[in-house]
Amino acid sequence: MNNQQSTVNNQRKTGADSAAFMSAYPTYRQTAGIDKLRRRDFARLDEQKHIYLDYTGGGLYAESLIEKHSQLLRQSILGNPHSQNPASLASTQLVDQAREDVLHYFNADPDEYLVIFTANASSALKLLAESYPFDENGHLLLVADNHNSVHGIREFARRKNACITYVPLDPKSLLVNEDEMKGYFESCADSENKLIAFPAQSNFSGVQHPLDWIKRAHSYGFDVVLDAAAFVPTNRLDLGQIHPDFVPVSFYKMFGYPTGVGALLARKEAVAKLQRPWFAGGTVQIVSTKADLYIMAGEHEAFEEGTVNYLNLPAISTGLQLLQETSIDTIHKRVMVLTSYLLQGLQQIAHSDGQQLVEIYGPTDANHRGGTIAFNLLDSTGVYFPFQQVEAEANLANISIRAGCFCNPGAGEYSLTHVAEDVRRCVEESTVSDLFDFDAYRDCLGDKATGAVRVSLGLVSNFEDVSHFLDFLAGFRDRTADDSYAERGC
Repeated sequence: MNNQQSTVNNQRKTGADSAAFMSAYPTYRQTAGIDKLRRRDFARLDEQKHIYLDYTGGGLYAESLIEKHSQLLRQSILGNPHSQNPASLASTQLVDQAREDVLHYFNADPDEYLVIFTANASSALKLLAESYPFDENGHLLLVADNHNSVHGIREFARRKNACITYVPLDPKSLLVNEDEMKGYFESCADSENKLIAFPAQSNFSGVQHPLDWIKRAHSYGFDVVLDAAAFVPTNRLDLGQIHPDFVPVSFYKMFGYPTGVGALLARKEAVAKLQRPWFAGGTVQIVSTKADLYIMAGEHEAFEEGTVNYLNLPAISTGLQLLQETSIDTIHKRVMVLTSYLLQGLQQIAHSDGQQLVEIYGPTDANHRGGTIAFNLLDSTGVYFPFQQVEAEANLANISIRAGCFCNPGAGEYSLTHVAEDVRRCVEESTVSDLFDFDAYRDCLGDKATGAVRVSLGLVSNFEDVSHFLDFLAGFRDRTADDSYAERGC
């Protein structure tokens, strides 16, 4: 570790010597296939001198994926799959193939799991939330570190008077206290329909929560929602080894294209408990207006409302094939090497007086995390640089990062040390005639940060991306924070 830290120091002074990096991180050479992929399918990044560090926001698509998909569309005659004509049957075959490929990629037994295609992971979660049989005897257990689309489940549970419990985070590590989890599993013990939701990887901090919670939760009678949207782009998810009941994913986060297509992988046993609040085209076997009755379709068809995105679904098969050829294990290895290097580099950047420049949220090494890192910059007096200022200057340097709250209020509130009383008070003081003023809210919170900067590594990230970004951050040394940047709401 000391040798690696010394290497990082030297690189910041000498313009990032790649040879020294290779010496400190020899396993990086084992991922050389990704460099070939980048040259072949993502040459636009280097041609445009673009540093892309927002893979958690959206993956980048390979040129070959677009070319193969375009060729398929040019050569095929595809119709609405809700019919039996040749064009419709051709679409049905491609959709069924995509469904089969998703199950195969995640090693999900087709006798155990369904693939329900949706518009995205958020749509998958809403589909689940509105159908789960919450009632006054039900219980929803939410880890504070969840995407807003997961937190939204609570509103369906609240309307049914279910018990709602939040699992807090350690403000420094943003991990959950493992010794306390048993108590949360035992809470509302008499509940009949119990659901726990947590992310395999935080979209805010990159924290990876223990997947063995799934088996433990099952032993306490919980159904499990594993939000895998931020996890699966750079990690292997093997549903033959772990068995969450519901897994929402968005494919564009995995391989960039298509957007507007996601899925809910769901255990058939758990799906049988769901109660659809309505029916739509494609979800029913029969509907009668005179007899005022309907019969739902079976399995995935009961949940795929309207016509699925049949022209884009075949691109899922092509994207999954790309990940398999590249190897998700190779992608994971590269991302974690670069994450280690980036974390060490962030911690080594300081002002001339020794004051730290970077405040990292979550683990400061590669343990218990993935390749997403949230942080803020402080000037030499300890004042935060507005995250908009950092983002704006990154834009000028042709660096794509993310700044704000990232739709994860829990991780944000714990990392930025916001407390419930202050949040309630400041929201009330900043809301006039039902209009919320975020600038007033920021002023009310005082010197607390109201957002952060996030960088995330992915499919074709390389050493040069990280090195250039660290050089960019070093440009904030000995500068004074500019408070003229108006903050956006989160």
